[in-house]
Amino acid sequence: MINSIQEWVKTNEQQIKSTYNHLHTNAEISWKEVNTTKYLCQQLQELNLKVETFEDHPGVIGYWGSASEGPTVGIRADMDALWQLVDGEWKANHSCGHDAHMTMVLHSIKCLKEIGFEPKGLIKIIFQPAEETGKGAQALIEKGIIADLDYLLGIHLRPVQEMEFGVASPAIYHGATTLLKGEVKGIQAHGARPHLGINVIDSLGSILQSINSVKLNPTVSASAKVTMVKAGGDNLNIIPDFAEFGIDVRAERNELMSELLEKIQHAVTTAGSINHAKVTIETQATMVAAEPSPAFENMIGEAIVEALGENGLVASPVTPGGEDFHFYKATYPNLQATVVGLSTGLSPGLHHPEMSFDLDALLNGVKILSVALVKSLKQNLE
Repeated sequence: MINSIQEWVKTNEQQIKSTYNHLHTNAEISWKEVNTTKYLCQQLQELNLKVETFEDHPGVIGYWGSASEGPTVGIRADMDALWQLVDGEWKANHSCGHDAHMTMVLHSIKCLKEIGFEPKGLIKIIFQPAEETGKGAQALIEKGIIADLDYLLGIHLRPVQEMEFGVASPAIYHGATTLLKGEVKGIQAHGARPHLGINVIDSLGSILQSINSVKLNPTVSASAKVTMVKAGGDNLNIIPDFAEFGIDVRAERNELMSELLEKIQHAVTTAGSINHAKVTIETQATMVAAEPSPAFENMIGEAIVEALGENGLVASPVTPGGEDFHFYKATYPNLQATVVGLSTGLSPGLHHPEMSFDLDALLNGVKILSVALVKSLKQNLE
């Protein structure tokens, strides 16, 4: 089987890269992946697969095989791009690698189809919208797409800071992420009479100081930082009465995130209102930390070795980055689920507007996912 997969990937290298170039060139932001959905739907239909789409949001699910014959295995790729300033132009930009993820998932299915593989079980090919919002996985959970899965596999490009080119890990241990947005309300006044107003910029200064003063166990990775501040208008002689601010919160473990958020809430509301301003804060997006699936990860490790050789397998990285894939296992704790970490030579870094990587990595990804699907349908993991 591995020889057939290797040969197929070699023969179809240009087709794989062409698919990537199409998806990269036609990037769409979260919840707007309409044309991406149409394209992927067409690709799956050309493989004679049953396809499901949704009336209320983008995304597409392909079905191959029968659950009555074996396990149900999901393979998932995220679809959305970021909205970024690229070379002076605001545009949808695939700087997180979701175009690559879609390409590898699609072509792993094409590979197995065209070499004559017949699944003893059901494969669900899941193209999920809106990962960057932290709410795309939840949308598919609400549709019941994940409820009957035994295994769920994903993949994500890794930057040069984590892995050298040509290797892969059986998991990525993403941390928990929460994005908070706050508002401060004060009272306008003339700059000559500040005592008659409540200056929200004073409140922002206290909020910044309070966030930097939050302390947690230093042996476990966690951080909180202000990432957005807006206050005041064009007139420099007016005490401003309204401000907005954003906070990016990261934690290695879910329980640590809960502790951190409690401390931030107290610190921000207390410090920000010390001058009698009114401070509110609410969650804009959240992602849970990865929970390991050791048996499944071991099997994926075997797939990486088959696809890339003994030297191709590396330890799974621990990263403060977030990924909404992990909501699937958080919702269904018995689900065996993991995200392959694929080295790509990616630089300068994920979410950088000029992010690029070695497209030969796509070939490695297709090989790994193809082998992993075959192994998943053959094994009964405890």
